[in-house]
Amino acid sequence: MTDPVPSPDAPPRGLVRSPLSDGEWHRLHPLTPLLRGGLFLIVIVGIVVANLRDRLLVIFLPWLAPDLGGDFDEELSEWEGSGGDPIDFIIANNLYLVAALAVLGVLVILIAVFYMSWRFHTFRITDDDVEVRSGILFRTQRRAPLDRVQGVNLTRPMIARLLGMAKLEVVGAGADANVKLEYLSTSNAEAVRADILRLASGRRLADAAAAAPSPGSSPRPDGRLSALSQTVGREITGLIEGPEAPVDVPESVVNIPFGRLVASHVVSMSTIALIAAAVAVGIGVSLGVTWLLFAMVPTLIGFGAYWVRSIVRSLRYSIAPTPDGVRITFGLLTTVTEIVPPGRVHALEVTQPILWRPAGWWMIRINRLTGRSAGDTSTDQFTTVLPVGTAADVERVLRLLQPHVPEAEWPLIVQEGVLGPGETDSFTNTPRRAWWIRPLSFRRNGFRLTGDLLLLRRGVIWRKLAILPLPRLQSLGLHQGPLDRMSRVATLRAHVVTGPVYANLSAIDRDSALALFADASGAAVLAASGDRSHRWAEESPVGGGSPAPVGSALDAVGAVPGTAGAVPGAADEASPPVAPEERA
Repeated sequence: MTDPVPSPDAPPRGLVRSPLSDGEWHRLHPLTPLLRGGLFLIVIVGIVVANLRDRLLVIFLPWLAPDLGGDFDEELSEWEGSGGDPIDFIIANNLYLVAALAVLGVLVILIAVFYMSWRFHTFRITDDDVEVRSGILFRTQRRAPLDRVQGVNLTRPMIARLLGMAKLEVVGAGADANVKLEYLSTSNAEAVRADILRLASGRRLADAAAAAPSPGSSPRPDGRLSALSQTVGREITGLIEGPEAPVDVPESVVNIPFGRLVASHVVSMSTIALIAAAVAVGIGVSLGVTWLLFAMVPTLIGFGAYWVRSIVRSLRYSIAPTPDGVRITFGLLTTVTEIVPPGRVHALEVTQPILWRPAGWWMIRINRLTGRSAGDTSTDQFTTVLPVGTAADVERVLRLLQPHVPEAEWPLIVQEGVLGPGETDSFTNTPRRAWWIRPLSFRRNGFRLTGDLLLLRRGVIWRKLAILPLPRLQSLGLHQGPLDRMSRVATLRAHVVTGPVYANLSAIDRDSALALFADASGAAVLAASGDRSHRWAEESPVGGGSPAPVGSALDAVGAVPGTAGAVPGAADEASPPVAPEERA
């Protein structure tokens, strides 16, 4: 249980709300073994019972066994003659008591293993990190530094929701860096998540001195008894109440109607491909090629399962601002909620498939650190922060994810970046001499650099706008092949963390690309030096002084030539070729 002596690493009391965030070691919910291993055991028992159904009927309820006529001795003699069956051996030798004791012994061992696993699985939240210790024979200890937290997920599977429990996952910044607390009562999980985000925000740097106890204070003599009674009372209350206590959920800035969600999945290229395949199979079957029908059945089942799973996962979608970041929620049966702190989004992409264009629907995806291992092939549903929405929904979500962008920039980002060039266009587009490289999209293919963002616009059939925050930009590269040198253009590659956002732009005028390379590099350095989003609650950096405004980056390095409405073909003069790759 809880050590009565306060830990020297305990967070300031004014910054934590849950008794589980006191810097001491705590155990998970007592029903954790049931959800982590007990359900698997129940499935195994169910399979065994299903396979022994007829035998159990004959042994315990012979009058209910079909087609046996109550002749138990005759049926038993037939089973005894089958040979080699352990169940027959037990029945023939009247070893019911021995078999029952053996099964009981196995259950006792399993329960003991589950109990020891729960007892040795502990966690604590200190002033600097979240630590988890686990293992009986082979001990494991994991630690997630709070200043590297990329987000906190709260997952509530359907069965766990019925028991009032939830799984908490602290997303780290490295490969296989996530720390999981599975399971806690939902009320405790909500409180612990808020404590972790509050400690990671940097608020404790300003409040620790005021929240710390006076030097003469000492723990109460009855601290151990009080902590024990609080822990026992909390767990008993959680077991009795079942469903979690209500929590304050911020109102979503975007609401997706059910009809739009279903229609967006129906009106997709995958649906068209499936219809085309079904037509081809129908034609083949009519011509006598019946094996195509059997080959199509697994595809139909797989597509149907994916289609239903995608819709169910996107139901109850909400996205809303909180003091600790953007709260995103998905899911109908299994609800997953994550709060993404400021500064954890490394790239954004607004996409519109051609089939969505008549309805004016868009999708937003992001690149972010997931903390997963390299072998984890499961999809990260939080890379899609807006499954389907209108242009107004896109602007609302972008404003949440990039709150530091000046107000004057949003009309240009939405009108010119998302919707495309109109009568005026401030983007630097592909020069006309290179139209053959992008024959359909050369008028839309372009870039724009602001004091906070690098915008890459491309595509006509699939319209896309990549939004790259300068403080998160890792490096830049310029590439030029032989055909690019002939047309005096280059390809820009922005290097960010891995994700669905494709941060490349080809067929840029060579001189404009060189100017963008120099100016974006300097702007990114200045933006990163003045960025305090990883400590979003600090009023000023440690040691005094104020952070340099991100928007002043361009003022220091100069405006990018050609990024504010310059003529694309104005730099057609001969110039030295660009190196295969240049990095900032």
